[in-house]
Amino acid sequence: MFPHLAVWQWLLGAFCALAVGIAKTGVPGLGILVVPLMVLTVGDARFSAGWLLPMLCTADIFAVILWRRHAAASKLFSLAPWVAAGMILGAAALALPESILRTIVGAIVLLMMFAYLYRRRRGDERIPAHPAPFGVAAGFATTVANAAGPVMNLYLLGKRLTKEEFVATGAWFFFLINLTKLPIYAGHGLFSRTSLLFDAAMVPMIVVGAAAGRWLVNQMSPRIFEVLVIVLTFISTLLLFV
Repeated sequence: MFPHLAVWQWLLGAFCALAVGIAKTGVPGLGILVVPLMVLTVGDARFSAGWLLPMLCTADIFAVILWRRHAAASKLFSLAPWVAAGMILGAAALALPESILRTIVGAIVLLMMFAYLYRRRRGDERIPAHPAPFGVAAGFATTVANAAGPVMNLYLLGKRLTKEEFVATGAWFFFLINLTKLPIYAGHGLFSRTSLLFDAAMVPMIVVGAAAGRWLVNQMSPRIFEVLVIVLTFISTLLLFV
């Protein structure tokens, strides 16, 4: 029942767990880079999402605990119904080929990124008029590909939060969303005893990553933090097309 993986697969999985921990507590945008690496680890693009989700949920717990005093929860209330709509669409779309789903998500995020950079160049600091496109895109992306990170990064950047509020608010969002996805994934048969044993073995690396992420965010200036988020969001979005 224990996963029979090659040494390189265990090492790659451990790196993914470490990166997930860092992403959740300090370097948003890094987590999406794990998605293609988990495909290599598992060897199956569809089932890799089921192997990854429990790792994300574990890291979410640590992120919520570490940043519990900084969350700007009010920024998420208006997103809730739109995220739910996006998750319904995503659940219905899970039967489509993954390459098509990732292309759709990547195209949406790129459009949002260009719009954000255009506003920044103009010096327009206004909050986006309506959360609907961000909420639907985030719900859809997280359901079909565990890839809502780029969407939420752009949404939270537009809210002009402090770096601590940014990480804390994102932590609460993904904690609630990933818990909601568990029954959806279970219904599609994406979990197995083997995958859950693998996830349990990765917990120590997630803990180390969570501690490292908290340390890293405390060392960065707000400007460097914003630039890092934008760069990682762009890179991770391009990976969705691979």
